Amino acid sequence: MQRIVEPELMDDDEQARAYAEADFSEPNSLFVKLLRQHHGNQLAGNGLDLGCGPGDICFLLADNFPELNITGVDGSPAMLRLAEQALSQQTGQPRLQFQQLLLPSRQLPTGYFDVILSNSLLHHLHDPQVLWQTIHACGRPGSIVQVMDLFRPDSAQHAAQIVTAYAEDEAEILKTDFYNSLLAAFTPAEVSQQLATAGLDYLSIEKISDRHMLIHGQLI
Repeated sequence: MQRIVEPELMDDDEQARAYAEADFSEPNSLFVKLLRQHHGNQLAGNGLDLGCGPGDICFLLADNFPELNITGVDGSPAMLRLAEQALSQQTGQPRLQFQQLLLPSRQLPTGYFDVILSNSLLHHLHDPQVLWQTIHACGRPGSIVQVMDLFRPDSAQHAAQIVTAYAEDEAEILKTDFYNSLLAAFTPAEVSQQLATAGLDYLSIEKISDRHMLIHGQLI
C-alpha cells in the first residue's frame, strides 16, 4: 500500500483536545520502559522531545528521570496550550519547558542535547529528513536517540482493523486521525533508507508491537 500523507500539524482545538483526552497510557508507558531498558535509569543532562503534543511523554520523563532537563517542542499552538495548562497545574517541575517551533528550526541549539526523543511525529512529516537532520544537528557523539512511531499496514483494511482493535471507544475524530496516521506512516524498510540518507544508519530499527516501531541508539 502506498503512503497517503496527512496534515503535518494537529492545530484544531477539538482535534488537540480529543488527542489529549484519549488514553495513550499503554504506548506512552512502553516508550519510557524501552528508554530505561536500553539506556538505564540514570538519564541526565538536557533532553529534547520533538513533537511533544500535549506533553504526556515529557511529564513521564520528568517523573522517571529526575536528573533530566526536558524541552518539549511542537508546531501546534493548540497542542502546546494543553501542555502549558497541564504544566501550570503541577508544582516542582522547573526542569520542564515547552516551546512552539516548526521543524527545521534554527532556534534549537546545535550539539546541545544529551537525550533526543520523539513519539508519533515521523508519520506527520511530509519530508522525514526534517526529523533525522534535526536529531543529527541537535545531538552530539554519545547522545541517546529514541524515536517511536507507527508503521504502515499492508492494506487499508488492515489499518481499519487496527483502529477497531485499539480505538473503538475513542471519539470519532480520534479514530479518523488514527486511521489516517496509519496510512501516512512509513515502513521499517523506508525508515532504514531515511537513516542511510541522513548518515544515521547505525541506529537500530525494530518492531515493538503490531503497529509500532522503535528507532534507537546513540549518535557517533
